[in-house]
Amino acid sequence: MLRAVDASVLSLARSDDEPPLTIPRDPAREAARRELSKRMYHENDPSWFQRALDAFWDWVSRLFDTASSATPGGALGLVVVIAAIVLVVGALWWRLGTPRRGPASSAALFDDRPRSAADHRAAAEAHAAQGHWNQAVQERMRAIVRSLEERALLDVRPGRTADEAAAEAGRALPSRTDRLRSAARDFDDVTYGGRAATEQSYHRIAELDRDLERTKPVLANSTSSSHSADHNARGGAAE
Repeated sequence: MLRAVDASVLSLARSDDEPPLTIPRDPAREAARRELSKRMYHENDPSWFQRALDAFWDWVSRLFDTASSATPGGALGLVVVIAAIVLVVGALWWRLGTPRRGPASSAALFDDRPRSAADHRAAAEAHAAQGHWNQAVQERMRAIVRSLEERALLDVRPGRTADEAAAEAGRALPSRTDRLRSAARDFDDVTYGGRAATEQSYHRIAELDRDLERTKPVLANSTSSSHSADHNARGGAAE
């Protein structure tokens, strides 16, 4: 303590006898910067996250103030406008539902879980009993295609779409071509078009499923044989 006092006295005495010490501006600025960069001066500084959050809220505050000054009624008018926008967006969301992608004809009809036609029919009936017509239509269309595969009227091919199944099945069941295409469109509309199925559309596809089970296919061999028989009959008649 005494040594510190003596040093202070000597410094004061020297300052009386000698001219004051002057440092150029740039070195003084550099010395101050080095001094202030020491950790002891920044122990209580806010973190980078806190600084970013403060900057964000400052920006929001300035934006709100600007919008308030430009809105009739000031801040209260701005709150009313924001509330009205939220209500409109909520009403549209509730009315239109979640945005869905448009029809995609390249999407597969079946998933990776192999199930029989009976399994798909049972699932369709369960959904129908609960009024879940979208799922009921999907499962019934899958039951139709799986049944045609089980009857060897369609080859088992992963990745087949509903439109492809309807077109291929129409060759063996030409009298049901239009109804098969209609059922495929219903499946696509429900699955990929964002449309809601109805009880009537489900019963229409279910009736088609039952009708197809009773319909005999037109085989290529029988068709060619019938054509040959007709040709021979006409040839014999001509003779």
